[in-house]
Amino acid sequence: MEDCIFNSMDPAYRNPFGAVSTGTTVDFTIHIPLDLVYATATLVLYDDGMERRIPLEYQQTKNNLIFYHTCFTFDQPGVFFYYFHINRGQENYWVKRDETGKGYLSQSGQGSDYQITVYQKGFQTPDEVKGGLFYQIFPDRFYSSGENIENAPDDRILRSDWGGMPYFLPNEQGEILNNDYFCGDLKGIEQKLNYLESLGVTILYLNPIFEAHSNHRYNTANYLKIDPLLGTEQDFSHLCAEAKKHGIKIILDGVFSHTGSDSIYFNKENRYDTLGAFNSMNSPYFKWFHFIKYPDVYQSWWGFSTLPELNKHDPDYIEFICGKNGVLRHWLRLGASGFRLDVADELPDEFIQKVREAVKAEGEENLLIGEVWEDASNKIAYGIRRKYFQGKELDSVMNYPFKNAILDFVKDQDKQSFFNKISIIVENYPPQCLHTAMNSISTHDTERAITVIAGESCCGKGREWQSHHQLTISQYRDGINKLKVAMTLQYFLPGIPCLYYGDEAGLQGYKDPFNRGCYPWGQENKALISYCQRLGTLRKTCPGLKDGSLTFLPSPEGIIILKRDGSDGSCILALNYTNCNQVIELAYRGYRINQKIVLKKQSYTIPPFDYILFEK
Repeated sequence: MEDCIFNSMDPAYRNPFGAVSTGTTVDFTIHIPLDLVYATATLVLYDDGMERRIPLEYQQTKNNLIFYHTCFTFDQPGVFFYYFHINRGQENYWVKRDETGKGYLSQSGQGSDYQITVYQKGFQTPDEVKGGLFYQIFPDRFYSSGENIENAPDDRILRSDWGGMPYFLPNEQGEILNNDYFCGDLKGIEQKLNYLESLGVTILYLNPIFEAHSNHRYNTANYLKIDPLLGTEQDFSHLCAEAKKHGIKIILDGVFSHTGSDSIYFNKENRYDTLGAFNSMNSPYFKWFHFIKYPDVYQSWWGFSTLPELNKHDPDYIEFICGKNGVLRHWLRLGASGFRLDVADELPDEFIQKVREAVKAEGEENLLIGEVWEDASNKIAYGIRRKYFQGKELDSVMNYPFKNAILDFVKDQDKQSFFNKISIIVENYPPQCLHTAMNSISTHDTERAITVIAGESCCGKGREWQSHHQLTISQYRDGINKLKVAMTLQYFLPGIPCLYYGDEAGLQGYKDPFNRGCYPWGQENKALISYCQRLGTLRKTCPGLKDGSLTFLPSPEGIIILKRDGSDGSCILALNYTNCNQVIELAYRGYRINQKIVLKKQSYTIPPFDYILFEK
């Protein structure tokens, strides 16, 4: 233990560590310098509605430090913040948090406070998925079965140049229609299940598959129908059944914040025979939307008139999505194993609770993931502190903070900053949420990881520039090496790694739509795929990865050493993130390396952009 005023990462100061369940008593100990003798110390604990001031009691004096202690039992779920106030006569100090979790004395009271996340006792997340591997597929661009396409709407452009540049220029009216399709489909995914299994994939996350009139399909037209270019309901059910034989679950993208204006519910474009909300105030869907001046002015997602917002408080809409015969249960009964909620910040807490109830009613092991870009434990969205992790809403989220930390580290190699960014999430997230978090380094909404790592920044540059810029040969070679480092961290940190289709094949690309290119079948980077298969095998065999705690161990420059301690054992990863051999002396007695027991300290040579692994 390193002496300091306070350290939320160290159980000698705060015990237990991290998020806690209701009914848990947390001990707080601070070490005050001896020159503040006769001071009084107070724990100031608050949330968005209350503040408590709890006196600390003198415990002992040791090594020129005065130890003060108190404890508090958390009876209600919530997000709580705290700091310590020290007073001696006219002198006032506040113990605030630095980036590492250590406390420092502030004479102004300014600085960051500490956080404790409290979740409902008994809150559980699916155990079967932990220790697994997600694989995210943008359905139009993964693989085409080549079967004849029937009932395709006439306004779609069906492309035959697999791997071509996605259309990105606006039309004569200045609209970007996203109406070019490469015709990837559900049967195509089914045909690649052997490949996915070879990567170690245990969960497929599919971007939207319901009928919609754009290639991204986030403008849902019919929640109860598979898009005709992807296949049929029978194709989906068969895919789920076949995937199960390969040990793979499937979760779907639930886009419930908004729908398409070109849908059976709104029907602005009059494509459908239904009486949509735009067509008549007598429409059964009228109350699902927010009209400001009927029919032309209405609330839409981020001002896009093609994406009218849904009224998530309307009882009929809630029943349609969450009811016993609603959308969620329909697809779960056909074989889905959960949902990822698009733009979760724009779904009310009450709506997410209803979603959870429906998802779990069809099976407690069904997974519910939310799209949240920041620290989801303390997120404030539209002025409201969200309750994602308190026990009645999400199982977990897309872990964008880990993504940013990994890619930033691979680019700038600031090891301490990386530790800090990872540790704050580990501290704030309930462990059951942490171990089911979706750890991506690329997604359909972000640039490809290899492009971020090795390419020129596209900040301030438009689509025309992005369309013409690819990595040079030397950039690509450097990018592959650094991508291996990023992937290794992704696979060994707490949570479930998520491969974005094509990352393992070396696919590159800037922002949408260039990050949504076709999987390069026949032109894959075979060496990188082999590396990912090796990591995928370790996800299944390496102890400590399913639910293990995380510790960053002391390490020299050029190497990161992390330890995972779990219910099934322990592992220690030593990762060389440089372009030269690293020689290191280690003594992890009792661990195995290459099936041999470590008995004494010895030297190990770690090749560039590679790792060694100890297991116990």
